[in-house]
Amino acid sequence: MPASLVRESEVDVLVIGAGPAGLMCANGLAKAGVNVRIIDQRPSKVAAGQADGIQPRTIEVLQSYGLAERLLREGNQMHMAAFYNPSPKGGIMRTGRAPDITAPTARYPFEVTLHQGAIEAIFLDSLSSMGVSVERPIIPTAVELDQNPIVLKDPQSHPIKIVLQHLDASEGQSETEIVYAKYLVGADGAHSWVRKSFGISMDGEQTDYIWGVVDMVPSTDMPDIRNKCAIHSDNGSCMVIPREGDKIRLYIQLTDADVLDPHTRRVDKARVTPQRLLDVAKKSFRPFRIETDGEIDWWTLYIIGQRVASKFSVHERVFIAGDACHTHSPKAGQGMNASMNDAHNLIWKLTHVLRGWADMSLLKTYEFERRKYAQDLIAFDKSFSALFSGKPRTDDNQEGVSHEEFVEAFQTFGAFTSGIGIHYAPSLVVNTTHQSAARNLVIGQRMLPHVFVRAADARPVELHDLLPADARFKLLVFTGAPSAAQLARVHSLAEDMARPEGALRVHAHAMDVLAISAGTKDDVDYTDIPEVFRSHWSKVLVDDSDMFGRTGGGGYEAYGIDARGALVVVRPDGYVAMVAPFEHHRDIDRYFESFMRAL
Repeated sequence: MPASLVRESEVDVLVIGAGPAGLMCANGLAKAGVNVRIIDQRPSKVAAGQADGIQPRTIEVLQSYGLAERLLREGNQMHMAAFYNPSPKGGIMRTGRAPDITAPTARYPFEVTLHQGAIEAIFLDSLSSMGVSVERPIIPTAVELDQNPIVLKDPQSHPIKIVLQHLDASEGQSETEIVYAKYLVGADGAHSWVRKSFGISMDGEQTDYIWGVVDMVPSTDMPDIRNKCAIHSDNGSCMVIPREGDKIRLYIQLTDADVLDPHTRRVDKARVTPQRLLDVAKKSFRPFRIETDGEIDWWTLYIIGQRVASKFSVHERVFIAGDACHTHSPKAGQGMNASMNDAHNLIWKLTHVLRGWADMSLLKTYEFERRKYAQDLIAFDKSFSALFSGKPRTDDNQEGVSHEEFVEAFQTFGAFTSGIGIHYAPSLVVNTTHQSAARNLVIGQRMLPHVFVRAADARPVELHDLLPADARFKLLVFTGAPSAAQLARVHSLAEDMARPEGALRVHAHAMDVLAISAGTKDDVDYTDIPEVFRSHWSKVLVDDSDMFGRTGGGGYEAYGIDARGALVVVRPDGYVAMVAPFEHHRDIDRYFESFMRAL
């Protein structure tokens, strides 16, 4: 084809891969007004199966983008877990029940299960409402990154040249397109073309555990079929995940004899059928019956591989996210959650740099934060997978995994599996200097949810609802007790923070301000708060219960803030960036000066 017929275009961010990580990334960037394109090689979206579990922290994240309501409406909620172990009489017996999630501070203290296609549809519809659609089927065939340091250091340059092939180009239309991008995000799965193109290795190993997965509507007499079930039987392990409607998912541990070709010792999927998987599950369920009245909705096999990419970015221009940079077993329900939270971490950082709000150094914190998390995830996954895949302890096998050991691990890991315990280490965007000013708001962890009451109209509000993922930092001014002396301190603080060279003025475009008083709805007027601390009448809150005492109150105590007040900076992704007592408020100026640019 003549070069003149090859299409050429420019874009701020090109996202390759329209799975959960790519869709989250494209949606967040589009919502922030970034010029973004997303491509995928699949001709159509996922119809069934794949990942299906959304953890409590991820629900909070989706809520911050305005997407949680539909998820909660369409999905199944998992509140309780049941544990089954070998019975002295043969077969299995229930040995206990426990909360599915051990995350007492979670706003949504449960998991939501819904098949990946329905989860992706939430993003696809959101993107469509902003005029963005997944372009498919398209594959990338070549990529070049300009190595000129001057070009790379210019955040508005287009150093990435990528060649795309449109697989279903109409007659007369060029199949080939050359795209010049400022930034590239590879969210293209475990076999990532982007990762391979830049020679990024995946470090780790493959385990010997082989599992089958079946989605179906069960016919059973097992009483816990609508709870998460961890089944350890003498015939192997099995996990039950209740799903939307009447569906369930079964994770079924397989033996080498079930799946390996006896000559090559490789997994031979042709040796396995969904009915064969169900037959294996039936042995683990005895004495309970498990059948399906209808068709198997979806099924697959997998061998657990636990790997982390050696790096997550190239010159802060090319990034990888999701399965492209970490793979692990699906039984703890982390894959899709980790993937979407990679994107959530990257979205605001790219937005700030593209808008000229922040220096490109901010982009280095993506790999620093998310690679450490991925490594922690692999360490957790190895422990959990070994426990789950291990033989149960019995009179004949004292070396096996005991019920108590498994439940303790299940609950200990709760903060991790729920996503609530994700903790980013000190960096350019995490400053732990004044942690004591808000003892229970752990700097580097997500802002704790809490119900406060609006001073103007006594309406109870969940603080998380006032911290949307809109690419802006939130400054929470805990103004303390409503005494005359304390109010004088607040007004003095406001006067100094409002000076022209202060962060509150210099970065006003990138910051929203809320005030939270320790007073009651009866004794605080929203107009008592200095204007610089009340960006809107709805953003002055009191730490009190609602008019009928049903919700709210106790926020200062929950956050570990005393009556003298404190300043809390929350990042655009909802994580606590720093806290400071009034006397050290200028440390906030220095925090922003370290990576933000004055417009």
